[in-house]
This record gives sequence, C-alpha cells and structure tokens, in this order.
Amino acid sequence: MTPGLPTVDLLGMQLACVDEDGVLDHMFAELKAGRGGWLVTANLDFLRRHAKDSALRDLYAKADLTVADGMPLVWASGLLGTPLPERVAGSALIYRFAERAAREQRSLYLLGGDPGAAEAAARELVRRHPGLRIAGYSAPRFSASPTAAELEETIATLSAAKPDLLLVGLGSPKQERLIHALRPSFPATWMVGVGISFSFVAGQVARAPVWMRKSGLEWVHRLTQEPKRLARRYLLEDLPFAAELFARVLWTRTRG
Repeated sequence: MTPGLPTVDLLGMQLACVDEDGVLDHMFAELKAGRGGWLVTANLDFLRRHAKDSALRDLYAKADLTVADGMPLVWASGLLGTPLPERVAGSALIYRFAERAAREQRSLYLLGGDPGAAEAAARELVRRHPGLRIAGYSAPRFSASPTAAELEETIATLSAAKPDLLLVGLGSPKQERLIHALRPSFPATWMVGVGISFSFVAGQVARAPVWMRKSGLEWVHRLTQEPKRLARRYLLEDLPFAAELFARVLWTRTRG
C-alpha cells in the first residue's frame, strides 16, 4: 500500500513514485500523526522474488510503502513510460533517517547486522548527528522465519526502548518476515529493512563508488567482495531476470 502517493506498477509490484525527500516527508508526517508503517526498498532481487514466489509476493504486498532501490527498476519504469524520479536506496536512506530523526527529536533502534556492526553504526550516526537519540541496538539470532521465543525476547526489548524508527539489517527475506511479525506490536513505529547497511555505516564493508551506484553497477562491486555468497544470486538469477524484466516491459509498452 502507498496511501496518498502515486505508484508505478512493475510486474505487479506497486512502487511509490517518490524521491528520497518524498519518502522522508511521508514517514515523518505519519510519525507526527502517531502512525507507524513498513517501508520496503526493493531492488532487482526483490522484484524477482515478487514475480516468482507467491508467498513472498504476499509478504511484500503487506508493506505500507515500497520504493525502487535499484537502477534496473528505475530504467524499467522509464521504458514503460511511467518513470520513477530516482533510485531510493536503503543504504543512503539510513543517513537521511538519522539526520531527520535528530532534527525532529525522533529515536532509532538498530536491530541485526553482523556482530558489532549495529553498535559501530550507531556510534557513527551519532558522531555525524550529535542530537540523534539511539533507542538501542542488538544483534540477536533469528531463524529464517522468527520463532515465538525469538519474537518474545525482541518484543520485550523494543517495548522498553520505544523507538520511532526500527532499522532491521538481516538481509531479505528474513528481515521482511521479522518486520511483518513485529508490526502488530508496534503500530506507531516505522520499520525498514536495510540489509548490509550497518556494515557500510560502520566502515566494515566498503560501498561502491558513486559512479557505480548511479550507473547500476553496484552489484559488480558487491560481487567482488563476496563472490561465493553472491555469484549464484547475481549471475544465475538476477541477470537473466533483468533480461526478462526489460523484455516484458518493452512488450507491454509496444502493445500500448
């Protein structure tokens, strides 16, 4: 759902037609009104799962706001004739969240990530924005689908912390399954899956150069960092799907 915001349909996924500023304005206006939500930053891999896996398609559809975190999605929307304004990357939004939260006296909680990454990222965000309130950070272990025991402990921790924004760095779809399970307990909190972003902020993993991010080649940089883990996903799954995406978009555009 993207209430009050225009959307672009890509293979059935509804992507909000907003830029970074629009995302922040929407989320913080909702917080001011006492409403939380769930933001999904969807890249090509998300869209592939959405198209191929009905269970994940149903899961992603439960998010309150979905944006395009991937240049192939932006390019495809342009070919379709309904261009998205820009890529809205979770790895960039985390800095924007911290800046806006510090300005509006909102708090962040960092959940997940590699050992030590959430704590180091919290320190770096506070260094950049001294007024930022960190409600807490932790990196408990979660199953692929969180168990009742795992949820009970985390819900107790978050209930005590009372964060305005919860950033979850577990990778997809684990982080989406966890957020979906937590949402009923925290209706006034905005939740966002941020993948590996804690490690980026902490300086534990280097981000791709700006030119690679803008040209849609960030995946090449990530592949060189973790070839064993990412080769199958990027080379055998996502690249063929990208070709399928553009072919389907061009076919749709040609047929009017």
